[in-house]
This record gives sequence, structure tokens and C-alpha cells, in this order.
Amino acid sequence: MTIAERLRLPVPRRPLAAAPLWRAMRRVGKTHAFRLAGLYFAVFALSVLGVLFFVYWMSADFVERQTEATLDAEITGLAEQYAQGGISALVQIVAARSQGNPGDSMIYLVTTKDGRPLAGNIANWPANAAVTPGTLSFTIETETKGHEETHPARGMLIVIPDGYRLLVGRDIRDADAFRERVKLTLIWSGLLALGAGLAGGAVMSRNMLRRVEQVNRTAERVIGGNLSDRVPLRGSGDEFDQLAGNLNGMLDQIERLMTGMREVTDNVAHDLKTPLARLRARLELALIGGADAAAQNAAIRAAIDEADRMLATFNALLSIAEAEAGAGRDRAAPLDLAEVARHAAELYEPVVEERKFALRFDGATGVMVRGERNLLSQAIANLIDNALKYGAGADGSGRREIRLSVRGEGGRAVLEVSDRGPGIPSAEREAVFDRFVRLEPSRSTPGNGLGLSLVRAVAHLHGGIVRLFDNDPGLMVRLEFPAG
Repeated sequence: MTIAERLRLPVPRRPLAAAPLWRAMRRVGKTHAFRLAGLYFAVFALSVLGVLFFVYWMSADFVERQTEATLDAEITGLAEQYAQGGISALVQIVAARSQGNPGDSMIYLVTTKDGRPLAGNIANWPANAAVTPGTLSFTIETETKGHEETHPARGMLIVIPDGYRLLVGRDIRDADAFRERVKLTLIWSGLLALGAGLAGGAVMSRNMLRRVEQVNRTAERVIGGNLSDRVPLRGSGDEFDQLAGNLNGMLDQIERLMTGMREVTDNVAHDLKTPLARLRARLELALIGGADAAAQNAAIRAAIDEADRMLATFNALLSIAEAEAGAGRDRAAPLDLAEVARHAAELYEPVVEERKFALRFDGATGVMVRGERNLLSQAIANLIDNALKYGAGADGSGRREIRLSVRGEGGRAVLEVSDRGPGIPSAEREAVFDRFVRLEPSRSTPGNGLGLSLVRAVAHLHGGIVRLFDNDPGLMVRLEFPAG
């Protein structure tokens, strides 16, 4: 009995240990990165094999051409000797060349019609060589270091008048050895190149999988609730870094939206708690009033006013949401921005006079934009209303003045609303565009903190921007739209 049996422990099985590895390999095999690496390797392998085959073919062809050129040169020289001196001169030159360098690979043989050798460096006609004019492939027996060796050879047979035969050939043992060496070199080079290509494909696939896995892991953590997690960047500026940057920007926007949603929820609860409490108190007073009809009517009217203020808050939120969602973009049409601003100024003229303000309008006609009239009018009205609330003269002159101007500037349509109030500190100018943000600590001034949020949403809907500047003293709100 084994120790594992005595301890009542299960004996481990190898197939179970190999199962996770097999599943991991199957998972990798289904990935796009693996398929891309496989395609890369296939193209690389075909390219390498094609190049190696071309190199081998060119090398072998070069050797063949060199052999043929040598044979042609020898035959041409011997033909000249035969033409000058006949068969005797041919036999003499062949005999002389046959006595040349023993290491020379040339083969010569002159025979009679019946095959009897007259001169040459081989004893007799090769046994495996055909006796037909033209190119021949045969073998020869040579003695090397005391033992016989068989070498391949290639030559040409020429039949001379009167039946004489001339064989000029060449020992191609060195050429065959060269081809074999080239073949072996190319095979090993191909194997090394394919191995390098396979390793490169594996590394490429692994790096790609690692980058994709980072994105997947970040997405899983974000789905799990960690909205602050981000995809790591390598700083290489490649496509994965660009993708990671875009994903991080998207996550930043989602986090901002979620944070804004929580803030909006908190602000809605805070801003509606007091009006709802006042509304309930008004309704209780109406019930308590009993027979006092005047007090009851006053309590009901006050309750209606509170309900109207709450409805105005919700309507403003709906308008902002619709503008941010792009509602009204399909209703956009060419508009004269000065005409829209003048109409809004005329609408507010009675309120301006009642609060003892002066509204100065300076509008250049023909400043065209493409937009939705109602949304633009509402944005301008919100800016005028803010100027009426917070623009009471703070310059020491006692002037209560609001300026509304429209002009074209640098190919864009510009609308400005300025007042002489206390203005907004530069550090808080970006925050005032958030919903329910009010810089007044007491929050006693009527309003819901949604006016500038709607202005920014309308500006973005029309492809424009909104910015705040000092008016020395006071505040200037500047809207810029693409010219229509």
C-alpha cells in the first residue's frame, strides 16, 4: 500500500493536470491575435521558401551554364584544330590536353568508328554513355588515393567525318557538391528563418494578447464598480496606446457623468426638500384656515407658487437633458442671431424696467447661425435673467446696466451679455456650469442653479462654446457659434 493510500489521499492523475493547459491552448487558439500570428507566420514561411527556392534555382542554373560554357569553348577550340590539320591534328591536341593538370576536371576522348580509342584521358568509351551525337550524362571511374571512385560527368559527343567520334566532357563532382552544399545551407537557413518567424509570431501574439488582456481586466474591474481604474499606457503612441487613451477618456467621461449624477441627485434632494416642506406647510394652513376663506386662498396660492417653482426646476432639468441628447438638432435652420437676441431683449424689457435696469442692445444684422430658435431664445433669456438677479451695480456708480451684443468675429457668430455686478471669481467660473451650483451661500435669491447649465448645453448642441470673462467690474458671458 502506498503512502497516499494509507493517508487516504487521492493519487494525482496526469490528465487532470494537463487539462488546464489544454483549455488554455484552446482559448489562445480561438483568439484573433493567434489567428493573426498564424497568418503572419504562413506569409513569412511562404516568402522564405520562395526566396530559398529562387536562390537554389539560380545557383544550380549558374553551375549548369558554367559547365555548358566550358564545354562549348573546348569544342570550339578543338573544331578549329580539326579544321586546320584534320584528324591527326585533333588527335595530337587531345593527347596534349590529356597530359595536362591531373586535377583538371575536363574529359577528352577520340575514337574510331568501332570505338577504338586514339587519344584521351579515359581508357575507353564510358559504358553507360549513349553513342548518339549531342549532350550526354555518364559516369567515369577515377583512381583517388589508391582506390577507385565513380564520378558523375557531363559531355558532348561530336561525330567527325569518316566515323571518328570526339567526346568532350567534364567531371561535375565538384558542381554536384556545390549544389548539395547550397541546398544544405539553404535548408538550414530556411529552418532557422522559420524558427525565428515562429518565435516572432509567438512574441507578437503574446504581446498583443497581453495588451488586450489589460483592456479586458480593466473593463472587468470597471464593471465591478471600480470606476477610477484605467488602462495602463506604455507611452509608445501605437494603436493600442491610442485605444487605451480613448478608453480612458471614455471612462473619465463616464466617471464624471456618474459623479455629476450623484451630485445632481443630492442637489435635487437638497433643493426640493425645502420647497416641499413649504408646500406641505401651505396646504396645512389651508386646512387649518377653516372658515377664513381669504387665508385659505392665500395659502393655496402660495402652495401653487411653490409647485410652480418645483415644476420650473424639473422643466429646466428636462431641457438640459434634451439639449445634451441632441434634441432639436433636426429642427435646426438658418437664423439671424441678432434677430433672436433682439426678440429676447424685447420680451424682458418690462421686467428690466420694473427692476430699474437699463438693457442696451447692440446687434449687427446678418450674423447667421444654424440652430433651433426656441433653444437659443431660452439660452439668451437665461443669461439676461442671471444678469438681472446678480448684476446690480457694484462699480460705485450706481448704474444698473445690462449689455447685449451680437457680431461676427473671425468667421464665427459671437453673442455677449455683460453686467455691472460682483462677477464670478476665476477659480469658480467652470464650476458654475454644473447643475444646481449657486455661489450664494444663503441661496436666498430665487433660482435653481440650472440657468448656466442650460446655456452650456445649448451652446454645445449648436457646436459652440460659452466662456466667462471679467467686465471690470461685473461679468461678461460670451457665446461663440459657427457661422451659418
